[in-house]
Amino acid sequence: MSDENQIYLPDSFLALYRDARQRLTAPLAEVRARYELCEDLAQQLDEHARSRSIHAHGSEFELLLRYHAGLAAPESGFNPAEAAWVVKRLSELLGWECPDLPGDPAREG
Repeated sequence: MSDENQIYLPDSFLALYRDARQRLTAPLAEVRARYELCEDLAQQLDEHARSRSIHAHGSEFELLLRYHAGLAAPESGFNPAEAAWVVKRLSELLGWECPDLPGDPAREG
């Protein structure tokens, strides 16, 4: 088994790529690559957010919403569900409460 196949894909991310019958809507390799991209971005944003002074940039909610707005923009390369997942993951890493996010499948379904 290659190292690539040993990457754990959390259910919260897999849910972004499952249909009503719980089948993946994209090839597993593509889902795995998108997960790695999203998780890496959340880790990088964690470092970025920690280096920011919350007092200079508004509340934690406002900062998370700004990150989400950037990720949800069409030119970002992320779909709305991935954008919401990245920001929710970031809030977990930071230990911050996450605001309701547009495009969040958990919120809409």
